[in-house]
Amino acid sequence: MNKSTKMDRRLFLGAAGSLVPVWAMGQSADPSPRTRPLIPGIKGRKPLAVIGSTYHPLSHSYHIAGRFLHGYYLDGKFHVPEHYIHSVFVDQKPENDVSLPLSKEFGFKLAGTVREALIDNKGDLAVDGVMIIIEHGKYPENEKGQILYPRFEMMEQVVKVFKEVGKSVPVFNDKHLSIDFGKARKMVDWSEELKFPFMAGSSLPFVWRTPQLELPLETPIEEGLLAAYGRIEIYGLHSLEALQTMMERRKGGETGVKTVECLRGDAVWKAGDEGRWSWRLLDAALARSETLNPGDIRFNTNTVTSLTIPRVEPIAFLIEYKDGTKGTVMLLNGHIQDFCFAGKIKGQERPSSCLFRLPMPPGAKFFDAQVFNLEKLFTKKESPIPIKRTLLTTGMLEAAMDSNFQKGKPIKTSHLEFKYNAITESGFLRGRVASEID
Repeated sequence: MNKSTKMDRRLFLGAAGSLVPVWAMGQSADPSPRTRPLIPGIKGRKPLAVIGSTYHPLSHSYHIAGRFLHGYYLDGKFHVPEHYIHSVFVDQKPENDVSLPLSKEFGFKLAGTVREALIDNKGDLAVDGVMIIIEHGKYPENEKGQILYPRFEMMEQVVKVFKEVGKSVPVFNDKHLSIDFGKARKMVDWSEELKFPFMAGSSLPFVWRTPQLELPLETPIEEGLLAAYGRIEIYGLHSLEALQTMMERRKGGETGVKTVECLRGDAVWKAGDEGRWSWRLLDAALARSETLNPGDIRFNTNTVTSLTIPRVEPIAFLIEYKDGTKGTVMLLNGHIQDFCFAGKIKGQERPSSCLFRLPMPPGAKFFDAQVFNLEKLFTKKESPIPIKRTLLTTGMLEAAMDSNFQKGKPIKTSHLEFKYNAITESGFLRGRVASEID
């Protein structure tokens, strides 16, 4: 770093509020958030703690916490959140860990324990919110192929601190709650017991949609299908969340799930031919895909390796909701590499459909959408989505993995037959993905 850059940083940090873009402060136009970003100050902002599994380039901690460190663009305009990163605890530190150099650059506390990340020297709660980001890292898998991420264990430590200090703050848990529904239920119970806002899940419900499809509440959805790609557990969760953010808006609200079945290979196509899922809905979903591979879906999904996704036979989750509505998730590796929804609406000839847009890494701008909604959690002190949605998708994924392990056996899910209501505004981003030229 040269002397002029150091001076720029000091001037920027000392400016009133420290949130004004550099080009609005009469300084050189050379530094910019797109090329040479200056560090936003913390004056007037509130502190957050990050409890992460790892913190390396392109990890979830890197992407989510990074937007609170650097700021990010919303609808083409540079935006700095009202909260900043006060402390970080990292469970594992691989060779490419960046938590230490970032702590030196941005001045956040690098904690040795979860407790140290949450409290100050007087033993009081030091933060206004907590982000549990347990994704990536070297953790074992069980016999079903589920990664044993310690999300429950990390939240248990957070809750222990809340009870110790007699105070709680909003908590976010990245991705599904746990591989075990009992533990997931306990996590939600803690939030209700201690009365703290609790948000969980992935970025999929919040990303841009093409077209901007927002089904009104009480839409008479008769069947829904989500066509996607990826590995069964990680991308299965993404797909279930994208599906559920649509299906929960059906007439009568969410009533829960009765059974889940996971099919693979030729059994997927046989189920479609038997009418257990809709070929017409699949065609409508694929019509929105921007990555559709020409040719026969049966050939592509059995032979094509695409980018980082290995060759995997087709996979389908067949979901029977308690009210009789049908839902389907299809992982079609080799045929598409995006997420597309189609729904059959009573009295409507053509299916309603859309693409969930996920701009690619390294920037992975879909995290813009997630962080924007995280800001609502921390500023408004309430989750912008129902926590029971993530509880439901957590249980649906567990059942799908159980069915897969038992070679397609349908799994009865009476424990998932619970109700909740969707929120009128789902929170997905509208507007521009990228900026116009200034």
